Order: sequence, then C-alpha cells, then structure tokens
Amino acid sequence: MILVSKTQIKLITSLQQKKYRNKLGLFVAEGPKVINELITAKLQLHSLYSTVDGLFEGETVQIVSEKELSKITALKNANNSLAVFKIPDKKPYVENGITVVLDAIQDPGNLGTIIRLCDWFDVKNLICSLNTVDCFNPKVIQATMGSIVRVNIVYTAIEEFILERNSPVYIGAMNGKNIYKENLPDKAIIIVGNEANGVSTNIINLVGNKVAIPQFGVNKKTESLNVATATAILLSEFKRITVS
Repeated sequence: MILVSKTQIKLITSLQQKKYRNKLGLFVAEGPKVINELITAKLQLHSLYSTVDGLFEGETVQIVSEKELSKITALKNANNSLAVFKIPDKKPYVENGITVVLDAIQDPGNLGTIIRLCDWFDVKNLICSLNTVDCFNPKVIQATMGSIVRVNIVYTAIEEFILERNSPVYIGAMNGKNIYKENLPDKAIIIVGNEANGVSTNIINLVGNKVAIPQFGVNKKTESLNVATATAILLSEFKRITVS
C-alpha cells in the first residue's frame, strides 16, 4: 500500500470545486461500477486509487488504505475506489427524438438522477441552463451510476436554444394541461425547472405550452413532486406513444 501525497490530496480535493475542475480539466468518480463504466467508455484516466486489488484489470491502480482513501473522498462514507478522469471534449447538439432541458436545477442528486433517466428512456441530449449544477460535480457523477457517458450534456443559454429549434416545446408546470389527456409528439423538447421556483417566467412567456401531472386523492395536500420524479413521469408519457 502507498501513502497519498500532499500534492495528490490537494489536487483531488480541489476537484470538488467547479472552478478547479474547469481549470484543470479533470473530475472525480468514486466506486468500481461508475469507474469501470467510464473506463469502458474510453474516458482518459488520470489516476486511480483503490483499497482492493484486482478490481480494474489492465489499469494502473495505486493500492491505498481506507484511511488514505478517506483523505481524498468527497463522500461521507468512502467507497473502495476513487479515480480522476480527464473531462471529455464537448459534443455538439444533434436533434434526436425527445430532448430534456433543465432550467436552474441546483441539487446534484437531482441532476444525476435525471441523467440516469435520460439514459433509461434513450434521451440522447440533455440541455442545461448555465446556472444548472455542474454535471462533473462528484455527487452528480455518483448519482448517474455511469449513465453520464451515454447522454450528451450541453450547457447553454436555453432561451436561445429554444428559439433556434423547430420541435414543439413543453414545460412541466403545476398549472398546465393534464398530460394524460394530451396528444404528445414523439419528437419534442421538455423543460423542467428549479426545485423551488419551477421554470423561470421568461421561459414560460417564451413557450407558454405547459403540461402538468395531475394530483390524485381527496386531500391533495402534497405541495409538489420532486423534479427528478416529475421528469420520470413526463418522459414515461412522451415515450409511451412511441411503443403504443
């Protein structure tokens, strides 16, 4: 086993911050499943640390103790492996079926889950507003469970993005039309918004076409759905028409 040097610790822990990820062009992934997904996808590996030998065939692994791994992990309970990867080159947006657009999503767990949902529902492109949490945030990477390698994520000004598209645009909103009663297209843009405030007013004024997930039951006291949960339901409805 080796000791993780102060230089290595400083580098890896700095990558918990977006400004250093951007400056260095690196990000952190934790756990053998996520790391192996990224390696299989041919992302460039910078360094790899593990408390267990033999998890990553063909890769140079620095075997460390649990104590050493705890010095560089971003998790409360460290996994058995941590890797640093080079941030891959950006890919252009190519319209393909359903596109999901995120307006100011702030929670890393929500973004990671939405990336997994896009992967599950074969959504090729995820468009994020410039004030949406960074997809290379360690907690986002963890929540994607490797799906990040199969979804093209683009950060841009979403007002301009919408104006440049020809596909119909739908906003997920509490006061929209009942999605279960709508005739939905198989090619569309779906916008979901900030956890606290929903989709911003300027986007709503730009689009105006709102769909809602109706609330059932007698009391109807639940304030709202989690944004990732709502995205799952919306995608399920849009995708349902492609198999019906």
